[in-house]
Amino acid sequence: MNPIRSIFVHSLTEDQAKVELAALAQELAHHDQLYFQKDAPEISDAEYDALARRNEEIEIRFPHLKRPDSRTHRVGTTPGSRFKKVNHLSPMLSLDNAFHAEDVIDFVTRCKKGLHLSDKDALSFLAEPKIDGLSCSLRYENGSLVQASTRGDGVTGEDITQNVKTIRNIPTQLKGYYPSLIEVRGEIYLEKADFQTLNDQRQEEGDPLFANPRNAAAGSVRQLDVAITASRPLKFFSYGVGRDDLKDILTQNDLLSRLKAWGLPINPLCQLCPTVDDLLNFYQTLSHIRFKIPYEIDGVVYKVNDFAHQKTLGFVSRAPRWAIAHKFAAEKAETLLKKIIIQVGRTGVLTPVAELEPIGVGGVMVSRATLHNQDEIHRKDIREGDRVIIQRAGDVIPQVLQSLGSLGHERGPVFQFPKTCPVCGSHIVKEQDEVALRCSGGLTCHAQLLESLKHFVSKHAFNIEGLAGKRIDYLWEQGLLKSAADIFTLEERDKSSAHPLKTHEGWGELSTRNLFDSIRNRQALSLDRFIYALGIRHIGRVTAHLLAERYGTFDAWWGAMKEACCKDSSAYTQLVAIEGIGEIVATSLTNFVGEPKNDVQVEALIPHLTLRPVRKTTMKSHPFSGKTMVFTGTLSHMTREEAQKKVRALGAKVTNSVSSSTDYVVYGTDPGSKLKKAKELGVKVLTEEEWVHLLRQPSQ
Repeated sequence: MNPIRSIFVHSLTEDQAKVELAALAQELAHHDQLYFQKDAPEISDAEYDALARRNEEIEIRFPHLKRPDSRTHRVGTTPGSRFKKVNHLSPMLSLDNAFHAEDVIDFVTRCKKGLHLSDKDALSFLAEPKIDGLSCSLRYENGSLVQASTRGDGVTGEDITQNVKTIRNIPTQLKGYYPSLIEVRGEIYLEKADFQTLNDQRQEEGDPLFANPRNAAAGSVRQLDVAITASRPLKFFSYGVGRDDLKDILTQNDLLSRLKAWGLPINPLCQLCPTVDDLLNFYQTLSHIRFKIPYEIDGVVYKVNDFAHQKTLGFVSRAPRWAIAHKFAAEKAETLLKKIIIQVGRTGVLTPVAELEPIGVGGVMVSRATLHNQDEIHRKDIREGDRVIIQRAGDVIPQVLQSLGSLGHERGPVFQFPKTCPVCGSHIVKEQDEVALRCSGGLTCHAQLLESLKHFVSKHAFNIEGLAGKRIDYLWEQGLLKSAADIFTLEERDKSSAHPLKTHEGWGELSTRNLFDSIRNRQALSLDRFIYALGIRHIGRVTAHLLAERYGTFDAWWGAMKEACCKDSSAYTQLVAIEGIGEIVATSLTNFVGEPKNDVQVEALIPHLTLRPVRKTTMKSHPFSGKTMVFTGTLSHMTREEAQKKVRALGAKVTNSVSSSTDYVVYGTDPGSKLKKAKELGVKVLTEEEWVHLLRQPSQ
């Protein structure tokens, strides 16, 4: 606890002010790091502003105590608001991926087929290194840089204009002849040597290290304080355009030349490739020299060179048909597996994790890797004390690829999974047709209960601002939260506490008041969010909505679930008859409801809540009215949740699974098995663009 925090600025002594400024500098740096590098803020914007204002007020009263690392030394006003959202004039598309030579050959074949060319006809491509950085769009009007934005969701990004203007090789005014309006697309990056220097400085100052150059670049650009961005040697490569008024540029290669003429930096390693063999040779060359290149690349991008051909080929969902990213193979390294530990998740799944001798893999220090499950450990014969090969592909969690044994020493014993939960001591169970082992303790297991509380307050559940993961951890450790119902009695209990929350270190009166306000504001919510918040296995947001829509009120739903615990009941028959439910989901529901401890927890919650029924809106007539729909893959126009809301408002029913009774399957990028099953069953499938076209049709 920091007792000085409760003293008003005008009452501080000089010694107290000096101590408080040091504490504030540390706290503000901590919260900056959480927000900008990890996207996991612990406090609200208002709480952050209060810390910054207190820092500034103390400096005004004691100007000679201003620290060298003070925020008020930096350019700009006191940080307080997050980046505003801006729409791209044309979408920032993603690319499909190729991982093998066969994928590239198939890509070239598809392009030629789409252009009605024979295999023998020539088709030229531009190959360019795929920079591992932060995608950025630059909008120039009459040659002047007026806006810079992140990719965001492809349609809407964050306005980072002032920060981008500090990047030295991005011109704020184009040279020569240029169109009146143009969006330049490219990548912001940090060179490897600059990344290492930055991390060395942070280590000396006791700040957390960046994981890799890309994260360092992204964190640097997304700083509220422009001076921080300006202090870091960021660079930019341009590779294309979005919205433009260009009429005289006919090829991708010509475009790069024009970008260079305007004063924009382009990658010097780009190369024209007339044949597929040239593409693959270029890929091999870059893969061999990539570690000598001063910046990180994670593959090669191939683009049909001719713009007329690009226009003919067009787009599929959010990716162009005329371009593909050929990714490098995952990076690997050898290290020592020191110990295997078991982690327990929210649904009780036991996950083995390897604790490793720290090793650098592709610029990232790795000290832990997933072992997936018991079967995987036995199949690979992985033991404590082994030398192991670990693999890291992009930002995927590192995994142990294989064991090399103990290399000359006697190996340790075969790893045995515990028979009881390492957290609560409950029996370990394995359900039929499942690989995972689970703790049977349910909410009596502290690990499961703690993770369940984090799920309960999460964005799509109760969405309680200011009660993120670490704050839940703290309140749990202090004994203030042991159940979901405790959240809603916290304020009342705090009033009679000998040690109220505002006196705890890192809290204070403002943050405590904001938390209590946030809890009170979330005591009324829709029934589907409540059902989802309970964290019942197999019950995602779509299924929770189906249940809320079917039963209407909490009393009706909870009562029906209790009756459904008897499989011979009509309530159970009605439950499994709901499209998208089925026996697996029904069993999970009835197991949860039938557990007395869960019943106690839910009944304790209800008096504190106002649960609204889900709105049912049916239009008179629309192509989607009364239809059963499934969404799969990543959508570019909106999130999947937003898409589901739109069709529900038109009277459609949304489910998670595809069956013969499904009317439409709408797919985006990476659609997976649902699209395949839909085609096998003869269910009508719609691309996102086709779906959007039908969505816009007026209701009758």
